[in-house]
Amino acid sequence: MDQETAAGLTPFTLDLTLEEARRRASVMAALGTDWDPVAVLRGEDEAYALLYSGLDPEQRRTHDMLVAAGVLPGEGRGRAASH
Repeated sequence: MDQETAAGLTPFTLDLTLEEARRRASVMAALGTDWDPVAVLRGEDEAYALLYSGLDPEQRRTHDMLVAAGVLPGEGRGRAASH
């Protein structure tokens, strides 16, 4: 852009700090006072363990191959054991 064109422009800035604070407050209000993040994570781990429990040997090999390839998450921290 040349200087003649740039000279006619008005600088414009927008601070979204207040809107971000409002958005976060709305999310927390929607979750409610009885929301328990630890219980939610525990439930996710239990669901993950149940999902992959009872695999036969061939299914277990396929699962292990997908974990090794990075397609499925492994049994690392935050994951319930699937054995």
